Amino acid sequence: MTAIDLFDRLGDALVVASEGSSDFDLNPDFRPPAGTKLRPAGVLVPVIDGPRGAEVILTKRSSALKHHPGQIAFPGGKVDPGDADVVAAALREAREEIGLMPENVEVLGLLPQHQTVTGFIMTPVLARVRDEFQPVPEAGEVEEVFRVPLAHVTDPAKFHIEFRRWQGTRRYYFIVPYGPYYIWGATARILRGLADRMAML
Repeated sequence: MTAIDLFDRLGDALVVASEGSSDFDLNPDFRPPAGTKLRPAGVLVPVIDGPRGAEVILTKRSSALKHHPGQIAFPGGKVDPGDADVVAAALREAREEIGLMPENVEVLGLLPQHQTVTGFIMTPVLARVRDEFQPVPEAGEVEEVFRVPLAHVTDPAKFHIEFRRWQGTRRYYFIVPYGPYYIWGATARILRGLADRMAML
């Protein structure tokens, strides 16, 4: 598959009808308290077609962080007052967290929103990274920037369901491990949604 065909297919996946997702998809008995105010966030799902084929760029959060230390995540974060929208937030965060400049990014479109257990309504921004770049991990925030083959994280068969004890009950979640990287939680759920869309084409 050529790069043009690949990104055309990703564009087609964006128009497949599907609902949003949440950290509660596999835990129907748990819901956040009524009236919980969700904070908007934007995350970039950056795809680059490099020497090894199409890959998704991900980060490993610093183990020193108070929230979600060491977890695998997309570059991104909450929408700040100076951000025009979730796309602007995702592009700004990608520049800050991994040194990916906005002019090197072609936004393909938005994937369905994902609600997190931490009170965010997260919008994944699917994008093409035009040219190779040297990642610069944000000091104190990002421990590592790495890539995973797009084919791996868009294959539903690579996903599994596991659970952990959380607030006295079992919390189930998707995982899509790759080598030493344990990709789980919201990141895996968003990728699973993309995988399901790609499988429908």
